[in-house]
Amino acid sequence: MKFRLIVLILLCLGFTCNAQNKRDNMGRRQGKWIKTDKDGSRIFEGEFKDDKEIGVFNYYYPDGTLKIRNTYTIPGRYCRHEAYDRQGHLLATGFFDQKNRDSVWHFYNEQGRLVKTAGYRMGIKQGAHIIFTATGDTAEISNWDDNRRHGRWWKRIGEKGWISGKYINGLMQGKLVEYADNGQKVREGNYKDGMKDGKYQYFENGSVTVDETWQTGTLTDRKIRINVNNSIRMQSVFGIAYFLPKGSNGTIVFLNDGSKLMCSDQFETINERVGRDLFVIVDRNSRLMANIGNIIDIVPDDDGRPTLELEPKPPFEIFPDDDCIKLVKSLKRLDELDE
Repeated sequence: MKFRLIVLILLCLGFTCNAQNKRDNMGRRQGKWIKTDKDGSRIFEGEFKDDKEIGVFNYYYPDGTLKIRNTYTIPGRYCRHEAYDRQGHLLATGFFDQKNRDSVWHFYNEQGRLVKTAGYRMGIKQGAHIIFTATGDTAEISNWDDNRRHGRWWKRIGEKGWISGKYINGLMQGKLVEYADNGQKVREGNYKDGMKDGKYQYFENGSVTVDETWQTGTLTDRKIRINVNNSIRMQSVFGIAYFLPKGSNGTIVFLNDGSKLMCSDQFETINERVGRDLFVIVDRNSRLMANIGNIIDIVPDDDGRPTLELEPKPPFEIFPDDDCIKLVKSLKRLDELDE
């Protein structure tokens, strides 16, 4: 009796195997298919008609957990896609057209919260792409056309701050503006073909602190706000040779004409406004910052010690450290290449 039962089970298994993974006389897959790996774990299961997927197709992780479910509305071509993590959380839903993302996709985190929606057309970014914060607020909105940003762009900065601009064929065009959490403007500037062009200004407490002028990506002037003798002065950084802190009393700014300004602004404020693209630290002890264009050379003093030569000459000696010496040598090599 037990022997007959075993034979019956084997026969049933044989019929089951024969009922799936079939090909017709043209080699096309037909009917139900189950693909497994070398360990016998399912990779996918679904049904074919004339070698094209139809109905529901499921793909699995090695432990048997559902990984992907594709539901075909057009055999072998168009399907609704659902992706899951190993814990069964839904990660993404959307449509595939010939294995290309199509229409609007939705992406989720492990808590099931929507984190992004994105439009596609045959695998190409098309339409609105929206990113959400962990609390569900909008974090960023961008518009796309033919895989390039095209149209208005908006991004949240902090809790209530934001930045906005416009892209044309992937390049920033026109005005860009940014506001802080308190509603005050942080910066505003103009772009042309992805490059800064025209006015570009930075603000603090409603006042301009940095006023730049650009021409197709090249900085032609940068004026910074400084406080001298209880009055406000917009000083071009191209006229500044170097500056250093004077303790709690502010900053000493040396100009190219040999004069100096006693500013009540703190050193960190001046340093932030002049821009790290033009000024470098040349003496870490005094925290002297020099305009790259005013650095001349390393020369020995009367005792043979290396000193930094600046133009105009400062009223004190500067003994550069190894980093400063390397910087000056690099600048001289660049000058030689330019010549």
